Order: sequence, then C-alpha cells, then structure tokens
Amino acid sequence: MTMVRLSKTTKERSLLGLKDLSREEITFLLDRAAYWQQQKEKVSHTLEHKFVANMFFENSTRTRNSFEVAEKRLGMEVVNFSAENSSVEKGESIYDTVRTLESLGMDAGVIRLKPVGLLQEIAERVNMPLINAGDGNNEHPTQALLDLYTMRKEFGSLDGLSVSIVGDVEHSRVARSNLWALQKFGAKVNFCAPENMRTHDLDVPYVSFDEALKADVVMMLRVQLERHESCSLFSSIEEYRKSYGLTASRMNQMKDHAIIMHPAPVNRNVEIDDELVECSRSRIFTQMSNGVPVRMAVMERALR
Repeated sequence: MTMVRLSKTTKERSLLGLKDLSREEITFLLDRAAYWQQQKEKVSHTLEHKFVANMFFENSTRTRNSFEVAEKRLGMEVVNFSAENSSVEKGESIYDTVRTLESLGMDAGVIRLKPVGLLQEIAERVNMPLINAGDGNNEHPTQALLDLYTMRKEFGSLDGLSVSIVGDVEHSRVARSNLWALQKFGAKVNFCAPENMRTHDLDVPYVSFDEALKADVVMMLRVQLERHESCSLFSSIEEYRKSYGLTASRMNQMKDHAIIMHPAPVNRNVEIDDELVECSRSRIFTQMSNGVPVRMAVMERALR
C-alpha cells in the first residue's frame, strides 16, 4: 500500500477538491477505503470522542446519510445541521454558522453549499478541517473518489481507462471532480452533452453519443432542472431521452466489459431507462455502497 505523509495543518487536512490533490494522496484515500471496506466490525473506535458537524445548505440524501454512516462507523459524535431550521433563515451568514459550530467544539465539518468559492474563503478563516460535500457546480470530491474506487475495483487499475461522462456537464460538480482526478491516472475522459449543457472552461473533448458508448465506463449525469432556471433545455423529456438518454438499444452498443455509472439521484426514463438502473452492467447502487468506506477514509485523513 502506498503511504503518504499527511500534513498536520488544518488546510491540508481539509478536502476542498481533487483538482489540486496529488495522485499519491488520492491513491492513499482509495487504499484506506479498501481497508475500511474489508473490516468485519461495523463500528470502530478510531475517531471516538471526535465531534463532526454535517452542514448542508443544499438538499441531499445519499451524500448526507453516507457521511453520517461513515462517521458513526468511526465512532464519532455527529451533529446534523439543516439550514431551514437554523438562524440562516434569520439572515445569519454561512461563515458565521460554521464559526458558531466550531465554537461549540466541533473537530471537523462536512459542508454542502451553493456559492462557488465561498468554501475556500471559509476554510482559510476557521481552525477545523472542512470536507466539501458539494459546492455549486465547482467540485464534489468524495463523489469522485467513490466513483474512482468503484472503477478501480471493477478494472483493477485506473491507468489507461476510458471514461465517457454524458449529460448536463455545465452544472455538474461531479463531472469536474471526476475529470481532474481521472486525468492524474492517465485515464482518457470524454464528455457528451447537448450544446446548452456544455461547459467550455475544461480541457476535454466532446464526442457523439455513439462514440461515448465505446468507453470502458459510461457515466450518465442527472439533468439538473433546478439549476436551469431561465432557459429551456429541450422541448420535452422524451426528446432528451431520445437524443441523450441511455436506452437498452444504446446499452447494447457498449463493450462487453463496460459498466454504467451514475452519481444519483436518477431521473428514471430521462437520462437512463428504468430497466437499466439495476441491470447487470449497472454499478449505481454499488457506487452508493462504496461511498461509506471512502468517506471513512476522508474523515480519518482529516482527524488523524
């Protein structure tokens, strides 16, 4: 197992994104996730007596609950914060909320928020490590780590893997984190998206859906309707499905060994047909399961 000497500074124990995280550090986290997944005992005392605040200023099901399970499996005391039941509704800033929870004795914070760039500013001003659980359309590092972990378990290595990411790339923090992480391992990444769902700030080629289906991994992205407030994406859901949805006939064009992935939540019969969500090629629920040991590794890195 590759071991990495981790800095003791708060900033370097935080996980704000994967863009600036080295291949060695990512490998370390994946190896530790594998260690935690192999443990037979569900609960460890590794981080006993440590307190963590899960601060979600955007809704979440998988990420929030996955973090909570991971934290409790490490023996941590967990405080779940939700914006709708807090002083944020009275006008308190996100920074003041984080500082308040830190002042109450939290050892670490997991945070999801909408504004891009704010998390980095907050991390510079607090003394506890922060874990990015998704910030706007910037990054979602733990989702990408569990995606890489799933791919590595499937194929044995990430080196030379071909990955197609299909769908609403413009608003996808998952696409960005996966791209930056996979490129560190020499994986070939392509995007496939309608014109009005593309972003042009990333150095990656866009390909046709037929070309995207030739990859080892076809990762479908959720159509994020809530982030397209002022424009029409397509005339109908059926039109999107017809042009960019993963149907059974399109799945049959994939390589025999290729797998289907999706960060979820899934819009069934939009970006992927209902019958494919749990088919033999799908790793969607496997990804969710892998999220727990991955987030255990991330919390361990932050606090040990």
